[in-house]
Amino acid sequence: MALFQFASLSRHASAAALAVGLGMAILSGAAQSAQGADKAAKPNIVILLADDLGYADVGFQGCNDIPTPHIDSLAAGGVRCTSGYVSGPYCSPTRAGLLTGRYQQRFGHEFNPGGREEANVGLPLSETTIADRLKAAGYKTGLVGKWHLGAAPKFRPPKRGFDEFFGFLGGAHPYIAERGAPIYRGDQVVDEREYLTDAFGREAVAFIERHQKEPFFLYLAFNAVHTPMQATDARLARFGSIEDTRRRTYAAMLTAMDEAVGRVLDALRTAGIEDNTLVFFFSDNGGPTMPTTTINGSRNTPLRGSKRTTLEGGVRVPFVVQWKAKLPQGRVYEQPIIQLDVLPTALAAAGTQTQPDWKLDGVNLLPYLSSENKAAPHETLYWRMGEQMALRHGDWKIVRYDPTADGQPGEPATATRLYNLAEDIGEAHDLAAAQPAKVKELEAIWQEWNGQLAKPLWGGGRAAARAGAAD
Repeated sequence: MALFQFASLSRHASAAALAVGLGMAILSGAAQSAQGADKAAKPNIVILLADDLGYADVGFQGCNDIPTPHIDSLAAGGVRCTSGYVSGPYCSPTRAGLLTGRYQQRFGHEFNPGGREEANVGLPLSETTIADRLKAAGYKTGLVGKWHLGAAPKFRPPKRGFDEFFGFLGGAHPYIAERGAPIYRGDQVVDEREYLTDAFGREAVAFIERHQKEPFFLYLAFNAVHTPMQATDARLARFGSIEDTRRRTYAAMLTAMDEAVGRVLDALRTAGIEDNTLVFFFSDNGGPTMPTTTINGSRNTPLRGSKRTTLEGGVRVPFVVQWKAKLPQGRVYEQPIIQLDVLPTALAAAGTQTQPDWKLDGVNLLPYLSSENKAAPHETLYWRMGEQMALRHGDWKIVRYDPTADGQPGEPATATRLYNLAEDIGEAHDLAAAQPAKVKELEAIWQEWNGQLAKPLWGGGRAAARAGAAD
C-alpha cells in the first residue's frame, strides 16, 4: 500500500512537473513568438537623399527630358508631398536637422563645416541622431554615401549611431575612381574603383541583403547630382539629344542615381520586405541654378531662387514618403512638411515614443499622410542662415535672401519681402508694401523663434554662405 501510494505520488509529482515544464515551455515559446512578431512588425526604414537636385528634375515633378522611373515609382507607390521643405538652403545644415529632428540653428550648426578635420567642427556631440535612437530600438543602422557633419574622428558616423558606414566625410567628392578625398568603410580607407554613385548603390544593396531578416535603418546619402560634373560614357551617350553639355552630364548623373534607387527597391522586393519598408526620398536643398562655378544644370521651375537662398528654390524640394503596408499609394499631399519630420515619423513607425525633453521640432507625419488627421502638421516653418531668413505661416511667406544668388546684385539684402504662396508659388509679386501689417505680424513670429536659437558655432555672414555653396 505504501509502495502504491509512493508510486502514485511520484506519478502525480512527475505529471505536475511535466505540466509545469510544458507550461513554462509554452509561455517561453509564446514570449519568443511575441518577440519575433514584434521584431517582424517593425518596418525597415530607408532614407534616400539626393544632393542639389532641382525641384523640376524628376518625372513626378513634371520633368520630360530626364527619365527617372525608379524614383517616380516611389511617388506612384506612396505619398507625394508638393510642399516638402528642408530647414537649410545648403548641404550640412540640412543634414544636421534631418539627423536630429531639430532646427539645426538651435545648436549652432547654421553653416557648412566643409571637409575640415578640426576638433570642434561637426554635428555637436550634445545632439542625438536618428541612428542613435533607432539603434536603441533594436535596428541595425547603416550609412552609405556623403556625411558632411564633421571629419574629426569623434564626429564620424561610427561614433554617431551607425553600425556600418561606407562613404566620404566632406561636402563634395569626385565620381571617378581614385580621385578626391578618401572613401571609408567604417574607419578604414578603401580603394574604390567603381563610379561612385554605382558604388553607393552596390553597398546599399549589400546592406539590405545582410540585414533583411532583422529591422534595419539605411541612410543612403547620394552626392549626385552635386558637382563635379562627371558621368559615365554609356550614360552620356543616352542623352545626345540634350544640346546643353552641362544639362546632358546632369542627366547622366541623375540617371545613375535613379538606377541606384532602382537597385535598392529591387533588393527590398527580392527579400520580400518592400511593403513593410518606410522609404523617404527628397533632396538636401534646391538646385544651384544660377550661372556660377557651382551650377550643375538643374532646374527649379516654377520656383524662384537657388541653392543657398531662402527663396522657395533654395528650400523647397521633391519629397516622397512610401510605406505600402500603411500609407495610401499615389496620394498627393499639399500641406507643408519638412525634413525635420523624418525622425519622429520613423520613430513612430518603429514603435518608439518620443520624449518632451528631446525637444524635437519635427512631427510624426503618419496620421497626416494617411488622412487620419486632417489638420496641417505645421502652422509655421522657419529659416535662418546668416543674414538670410524666411518664415512660412499658412500660405504666407516673408523672406530676406541673398540677392546675388538670384541674379539681382543691386537689391538690398536686408529688405523683407512678402508673398502669398497659394497664389504666387514663383514669388514674383512682393506684397510687403501693400500689406505692412502682415509683414509686421510675421516678423514678430519669426523674431520669437529667432530668440530661441544659438549663435553659429562656425562660419557666418554672406561670405560664409557663398563659400559653403561649393560644398
